[in-house]
Amino acid sequence: MYKDLLWDMFYAAPELWYCLGGILLFLLLMFGFLIICYLKAKQQNYFLRRDRERYAETLYASHDGYFAFIYPDDKVNDPRDHITERCSRRLAVILGLGNGTKSTFADVVKNFYKEDGKKIEKYVSLLRKEGIAFEDYFELKNTKRFVRLEGVRINGADGSIYCDMIWFRDVSLTTGKINSLTEENKKMEEKYWVQRDMSDNLPVAMWAHDNDLNLVYCNKKYAEFAGCKSKDEALQKQVEICDTKGVAVSKKMASKAFANQKNCSTKSGIVVDGNRLAINIFENPFYVNQDLSKPYSVGCIIDINELDEMQRTQKQHQEAQLMILGKLGTAFAVFNQATNLDFCNDAFSTLWGLDKNWLAAKQNYGSFLDETRENRLLPEVPDYKAFKKEEIKVFSTIIEPLSDLLHLPDGRTLRRTRAPYLLGGVIFAYEDISDRLAITSNYNQLLTVQGEMLDNLNDAVLVFGPDGKLRFFNNAYLTLWNADKNLLITEPSFEEVLESQRKLFEDIENWETLKKDIGNNILNVTTKTLTLKRNKKEKLQINVAHLSDEALMLVYKKI
Repeated sequence: MYKDLLWDMFYAAPELWYCLGGILLFLLLMFGFLIICYLKAKQQNYFLRRDRERYAETLYASHDGYFAFIYPDDKVNDPRDHITERCSRRLAVILGLGNGTKSTFADVVKNFYKEDGKKIEKYVSLLRKEGIAFEDYFELKNTKRFVRLEGVRINGADGSIYCDMIWFRDVSLTTGKINSLTEENKKMEEKYWVQRDMSDNLPVAMWAHDNDLNLVYCNKKYAEFAGCKSKDEALQKQVEICDTKGVAVSKKMASKAFANQKNCSTKSGIVVDGNRLAINIFENPFYVNQDLSKPYSVGCIIDINELDEMQRTQKQHQEAQLMILGKLGTAFAVFNQATNLDFCNDAFSTLWGLDKNWLAAKQNYGSFLDETRENRLLPEVPDYKAFKKEEIKVFSTIIEPLSDLLHLPDGRTLRRTRAPYLLGGVIFAYEDISDRLAITSNYNQLLTVQGEMLDNLNDAVLVFGPDGKLRFFNNAYLTLWNADKNLLITEPSFEEVLESQRKLFEDIENWETLKKDIGNNILNVTTKTLTLKRNKKEKLQINVAHLSDEALMLVYKKI
């Protein structure tokens, strides 16, 4: 029944139903379109929310903390009002903020020293008012940590202001390394300046070449020797030190050191300010930090002009001395450090019977010993090899003059003196003292005979030398004066001998006066005899004789 009713209504007004159907279809289409738009908007909002979360998490994951002043949209609201402050989690951790992400900018500033806090507030004020960016480093209060602050303004593509952000980065480790490196660099610079000034104040010229023989370093003395006003001029112009022939000796020696890979040196001459100087040049190759790819060579010049002049003068003096020695009757010879004969006079060749050819060959000391042994002029020794070895050994051990006697097979006795020679080696002097020894022997024999004669006299005898010391006494004196022989053999003085006689003058009240009178009379050159009265009324006669050598002889006899 309802179906029929509907069909009747449709047929009664079909246009109306067509219109209602169109409206319904339109509504359905609009609803579908809205559903699609809603889903698209929901999807877009989802991705925007995800992107915002990603960006937020990216900022949170950053090693830098930040504090942001977020402004509202200036097309909707006045950006100077309703400013939002936002503190990042990382910043709260870096500064140790108690309120975490809810901390205000005032809480942030409290973590810095007062003066630094004022400076930061000024930076932020200029950023917020005029958009002036800044970057600076500050130390956190009550810690030894440093942070770098960087303030920037973030604008949209249309020029609208989004926010002002201050980034905080903990640079304590970096700052510590920088400070450490700065301090180390300061010390290195100080060492460099000390070494440079030390090098410049040395009295020797110093330089260095690289493997290509380029001059890479020199000191002030080098510049002076090279004729330059400064070290920089010498390095820039690559000026080398030249000898009197114009050869660049500094570069030549560097090349030689590189070629031989060892130290080298030479003696040369240069002209400085019109004066010729004798110099020694030394060159030494080396590697920087033991790196074989960085070979260098360092050289120096030592002024030996005074030493050279002294050596020439010394040589002249030595030649003059040798000429004088050559004219003396004493036999002289000089054997150098290699034991070869350098010089001898005619008396030396005559003494040892050496011919001119042997002398001209500059034989060594060992050959000299062999030659003189063959001529039977050396002392007879049981082991000639050991004797020869000891004789040659003196060239390496002698430090002061040595003197000994050589008793030759022909009956002669030589006094030999050996002394170190100034230029190395040994100088020998030989003196024939055979006659002198014979005279001395005869003299000593005569003294012995005279002593025996005096010792056999009944009279007591004393002999004092020119120095006032007792030189002789006989047995008769010991008996007459009951003298102490041990005292007399020590060569006492005249006064000490008189004092030893006091025990035989006990009856004398004033001994000092008597001793003085005895001494004055005996020492008086006009006194010939003197009479003394001892204990028990003994009388002694003293005969005084002043000898030709200024000695004094006293003869005591009882009367």
